[in-house]
Amino acid sequence: MTSQSLLNSSVGAGYLDRRWPQAFKDTGAWPLKSLRQAFLDGSLDRLVDPDQCLRERIPEFVIKGEFGLASGGDPATGYSRIWFKELMPPDEVAFDADVYLLTGAKAKALKLRAETPTVLGDGPGGTTTEPARPQVPVEVVPASVGRQQIRIVGAVPPEVWNRLGTKLIPKLKAGVNLKLGLTFTLELEGADALQFISDLRQAIEDLGLSDALKIERG
Repeated sequence: MTSQSLLNSSVGAGYLDRRWPQAFKDTGAWPLKSLRQAFLDGSLDRLVDPDQCLRERIPEFVIKGEFGLASGGDPATGYSRIWFKELMPPDEVAFDADVYLLTGAKAKALKLRAETPTVLGDGPGGTTTEPARPQVPVEVVPASVGRQQIRIVGAVPPEVWNRLGTKLIPKLKAGVNLKLGLTFTLELEGADALQFISDLRQAIEDLGLSDALKIERG
């Protein structure tokens, strides 16, 4: 199939630009979940391994400025993170509902908007201000203090779960002996619980975490 161009090993920026769906023309944002599905269902030329190909190619497109990548939001409300003409780790290419491939023009415009200072008032007398940043108190640790163990404990609301991977976890990688645990608690009616648990077990198995995660019933 590969020799007949029915199955490809990679994809180019020009091909994606030409096949950009009409539904996403106005926003300039193509959800990666939809992009991946287009390769799987034959809407786009099939790839040998769509996931691997996109994780390799999208960071190349981004650093060249051919496309951008956005995550943590949507075209209507804005994004928590945008990559454009910069290095980005391949694991940011996640096929989630809030991760988008951006056209080069859209990514450039969003970056400029984020970096442009706000002008208050009209005419030459107006004042320019930078976007406000929250002040974070700095704790001074004496140089004589040795290695310290740091733990982050607390409840995280569902609406910010996707942002943990872009905002918090990369910072944690600066330490050593990093360990991350999971605790999810929810309630279901008895009639739905058995099927739900079966689906959970399958999802955990698909992630290769069957030996690491346990499902407990209260």
